[in-house]
Amino acid sequence: MNKNDSIFVAGHKGLVGSAVVRNLKEKGFTDLILKTKQELNLLSQADVLNFFKNNKIDYVILAAAKVGGIKHNSDYQAEFLYENITISANVIHSCYQTKVKKLVYLGSSCIYPKFAPQPIKEESLLSGALEPTNEGYALAKIAGLKMCEKYNLQHGCNFVSIMPTNLYGPGDNFHPENSHVIPGLLNRFHKAKLEETPEVEIWGSGNCKREFLHVDDLAEGIFTVLEKYTDSTPINIGSGEEFTIKDLAYLIKKVTNYQGELTFDSDKPEGTPRKILDSSKINALGWKPKHSLEEGLKDAYAWAIENRL
Repeated sequence: MNKNDSIFVAGHKGLVGSAVVRNLKEKGFTDLILKTKQELNLLSQADVLNFFKNNKIDYVILAAAKVGGIKHNSDYQAEFLYENITISANVIHSCYQTKVKKLVYLGSSCIYPKFAPQPIKEESLLSGALEPTNEGYALAKIAGLKMCEKYNLQHGCNFVSIMPTNLYGPGDNFHPENSHVIPGLLNRFHKAKLEETPEVEIWGSGNCKREFLHVDDLAEGIFTVLEKYTDSTPINIGSGEEFTIKDLAYLIKKVTNYQGELTFDSDKPEGTPRKILDSSKINALGWKPKHSLEEGLKDAYAWAIENRL
């Protein structure tokens, strides 16, 4: 890659896209093509194709997607399926039609079967049933990565798919109802601290295990993939560490300096019992995460206080 290559970051206002833009600017890339939802409707096939035809684009990072937490994913599965399939199809096909040099497609670890062997290898894809609460989103992401694979096979494209673990950091969505677990808990603990609420209730038993990755570490991983990875099979990107939700909650309690008690409601849904990725493929390319979970949580909380909470 050259510093004057044109790079379209789809979804540059979101958690991943904003981190990718920071990373590329730090590396000296100057020709970044960035469009808001109002400027470019990724759900419109005609608008997307015209945009690609009217701009010289060398590389694309597809980080735009409809995302949400466990409840939002479960309640609006049709919307998650439709919008994410449509965005993927429009961008991937336009990359092919305009001969983009390389596309990095952002998938999700939720594409893997609910009871996949741990740590999850890329080969586990489509080997079992998905987690029902986010099946719509997962199916859309599987369709996108399979599109990348088939366009490579049929048309000789250079489209690669990455499967990140649970992400957090600056730029996250801290909405109390449709955010992911870390921003959702940071929001709740922060408000509980301000309101001096005596107790915070956590959905589920707290025993489920999850892996978390700071979004700036992911952005560096994406750049590693841009430079070094050309295989059609997806590549995992995870921290290599896992924590129970209970461990996470008590760590967030510490980071936010909340003084109350925690309770866990086992009657509430909590998703897959364990999920950690095998990231040996990207580790072999020289990438390793830099943020510990506690350091990353402090960074995310500081950003949230300044910008969202």
